Amino acid sequence: MNFFFLPEIIGGSTRLSPEESRHCTRVLRKKTGDYVNVLDGKGSIYQCRILKADPDDTLFEIIEKRQQPSRDYSIHIAIAPTKNMDRMEWFIEKSVEIGIDKISFIRCRNSERTSIKTDRMQKKAVSALKQSGNLFLPELSEMTDINNFISIPFENNRKYIAHAETGAGNPLMRNAGARMNYVVMVGPEGDFTGEELKKISAAGFVPVSLSPMRLRTETAGLVACMILHLINTQI
Repeated sequence: MNFFFLPEIIGGSTRLSPEESRHCTRVLRKKTGDYVNVLDGKGSIYQCRILKADPDDTLFEIIEKRQQPSRDYSIHIAIAPTKNMDRMEWFIEKSVEIGIDKISFIRCRNSERTSIKTDRMQKKAVSALKQSGNLFLPELSEMTDINNFISIPFENNRKYIAHAETGAGNPLMRNAGARMNYVVMVGPEGDFTGEELKKISAAGFVPVSLSPMRLRTETAGLVACMILHLINTQI
């Protein structure tokens, strides 16, 4: 099943973006009268009929709308982008497929990358959304300094820092309860500094381990996401 993405959908007839219109008509060869499925990234899927198949301006009408209920827990991963952006794009893709609510990019003392193109990350997230059929597109934040990030209150959230050494003996799987909102911090390839760890701990983030193995940054982010899903789907 092919999906198209349109974040703002109104009743009656509406249009795909030029990029989505070209994909619809030239790649998938959809014609006037064909049915397509459109996602808004907010939990809704629309069955639509094409009224005008145009590579630059495809017009459609909504036939049926289905809304998926939101989960009773949320997952927020704060991660320091890797030097190799292919690895970070892989994390974006896979975490969207699994299901994630928010991704924050943090800048640490040992970060090898201090800026990112969030518009490119957004495109990767949308592509993964359409490929997987997941109905919720995560919020992506701009790069934020670690000190600014840990100063955010995060009320009603369980706050964790994934750290092999300080979290030894406290696995996330055993510590995190179900039906909660979670924020998990994952450090850069050069790890958090000792000073950063003290500040993070003082801000109320609980050190946890994700695996007895030493995980790469993007792997750690994905494992944390998967563990939290498992905790909640086993109940």
